[in-house]
Amino acid sequence: MVLPERLARFNRVVTNRVTRPFVGWLPGFGMIIHRGRRSGREFRTPLNVFRSGDGFVVALTYGPDTDWVKNVLAAGRAELLTGCRKYDVVDPQLVHDGSRRRMPPGVRQFLGLVGVEDFLLLKRG
Repeated sequence: MVLPERLARFNRVVTNRVTRPFVGWLPGFGMIIHRGRRSGREFRTPLNVFRSGDGFVVALTYGPDTDWVKNVLAAGRAELLTGCRKYDVVDPQLVHDGSRRRMPPGVRQFLGLVGVEDFLLLKRG
């Protein structure tokens, strides 16, 4: 079970607009800047992101079939705003990990409660 589509719609309309000014500097949050696969339009999507080795790991709380994930995978790159810095990220890889081992302990437990087992790995470009 990942978070329901109904909650995703609410977050797109309400929560994302409220949190947008803060996601670049709040710990565990960031904003991915990506282009639409068909439209070529720029999108900015707030997300939960954590440093991992030579890049970042993103918890896919709505699963791997969201438009922003498809856009980043299709482009093979994006920009990530986190920790008051902007990074070019490349080589996106979907990872299924039921142990959630790349996540910090408190986050790992929460993601386990909501059934998140899919992640997107992003390398710094």
